Amino acid sequence: MSIIRPTRREILAMAASAPALTLPAVGRAQSLGAPASGNPQHFSFTLGEAKLTVVSDGRLEVPASGLGVNADPEDVKAFLESYFLSPEINYSHTNHLVIEIGDAVVLVDVGSGDRFVPTAGELMGNLSEAGIAPDTITHVVITHAHPDHIWGIRDDFDEAILPDAALFIGTAEHEFWMQDGLATRMPQDLQQFAVGAVNSIRVDGAEWKLVNHEDEIVPGVRVIDTPGHTPGHMSVVVESGGKQLIALGDAMTHAYMNFARPGWYNNFDMNGDLTVETRQKLLDMAATDRMAVLGYHFPFPGVGHVMKEGDEYRFVPALWQWG
Repeated sequence: MSIIRPTRREILAMAASAPALTLPAVGRAQSLGAPASGNPQHFSFTLGEAKLTVVSDGRLEVPASGLGVNADPEDVKAFLESYFLSPEINYSHTNHLVIEIGDAVVLVDVGSGDRFVPTAGELMGNLSEAGIAPDTITHVVITHAHPDHIWGIRDDFDEAILPDAALFIGTAEHEFWMQDGLATRMPQDLQQFAVGAVNSIRVDGAEWKLVNHEDEIVPGVRVIDTPGHTPGHMSVVVESGGKQLIALGDAMTHAYMNFARPGWYNNFDMNGDLTVETRQKLLDMAATDRMAVLGYHFPFPGVGHVMKEGDEYRFVPALWQWG
């Protein structure tokens, strides 16, 4: 079992109190520049009879040294540069899924809120821009209790931001974070993650329903166990009209490295070996069954398919259709 922990530098880079990271000019050379005005922060499509909308919570910028920590750093650097990506900064998007199926409106994860990093926390405003009133959301599924997935559950008064929605989290994930004295047993740099998870789970007005592998949230939406990144991480499967999509959460976090180098894991994967095992199963399943996938940290909107190429895979972005 490999337990991977981020360094103090990497934790502080993501802490809410830290300033936003800036990418040196040499690292930006491979990237397209930002527009003078904002880009659309939502994208809708259909899966069978279900309407799916990807809504952004913003972005994260963390050191790329946290990628592929079980590989030679020079190999990781060369891989990133071959994909026109910075070897210094990992710039990742935050893609939330809203599932409108039957009478239900299901939101997957609740983002960072204003407690994590200044570049994220845009979910609630972007939901409104997408024409989805937050008070119409009937169900919320949390893939795992890391800051960018659950800290947004609290408003400025420390009350549940979606008090009328049914809230779901995996049994194993809940049990892990709610252990007595967990924060004091974790490295100092990770204690804020544990405290934030507990505060989020215990938010006023929240009544959690604990779910397990293959439990149904609503007809056509179920959860599956995908542990490794956290002990109780879960992914969400949507099925309608004979078509399926997996919202991966952080079971896979990089649209290129996780596919072409599935044996590499990252510093925020709490159990690296289990992360790789889970990832291999997901890749095989998605490729064999031709299931669409949505990566939370993939380039927006993060939806595509998995192509198998020998012992490796390729992420194939979906071909979008205009309405």
